[in-house]
Amino acid sequence: MKIFVCILIGYLLGTLNPAALISKLKHKSLRENGTGNLGATNTMLVFGKKFGALVMLFDMAKAFFAVWCARWIVPEIEWLSMATGVCAVVGHCFPFYLKFKGGKGLAAFAGLVLAYRPLLFLFLLISGTVLMLIVNYSFILPFYSAVFFTAYVAIREDEIAVLLLAVFVSALIVVMHFGNMVKAAKGRDKKIRDYIKIKSFHSGNPE
Repeated sequence: MKIFVCILIGYLLGTLNPAALISKLKHKSLRENGTGNLGATNTMLVFGKKFGALVMLFDMAKAFFAVWCARWIVPEIEWLSMATGVCAVVGHCFPFYLKFKGGKGLAAFAGLVLAYRPLLFLFLLISGTVLMLIVNYSFILPFYSAVFFTAYVAIREDEIAVLLLAVFVSALIVVMHFGNMVKAAKGRDKKIRDYIKIKSFHSGNPE
């Protein structure tokens, strides 16, 4: 029963979508503007950096809290905290009350990694951001983070359940961002350095 409760808590926490709430309060649909995605990046594009940062922190926090909730409820089952965090990512991507159409899960995934290994999170954040800026496309960060996370878990963990969960959530992140890679390959995805220049030199954009 405790295992089921943890899994349910993880999913329900994941379904909490601040981007959808902001969209409703602002009377401007994120589905019909920007990238069409209910996540931190599109919130930033449509409503400005402050709202984007708020959504990103909230999405990270819900997965982070889900992991620690499982550790508190059932500390003796090591794989359950990972499973609960994974369910939070799944809930973010597929919230039942939004017709299973949520965000792409990167911020929630980041919260899971932060709860799992804080130093790994810091390493992926720094190295992934640098690599993304070098390659100049946004899909690099989620792809790189997902692959490296799986490799790290495979090397460091002995429990097969933890590895399988890592593979699953990493594959989910790759699948959710696959469209970005296709757009980049076709030259239709905005380049990161160009976007930074635009945001830096056009102060009229929303904050």
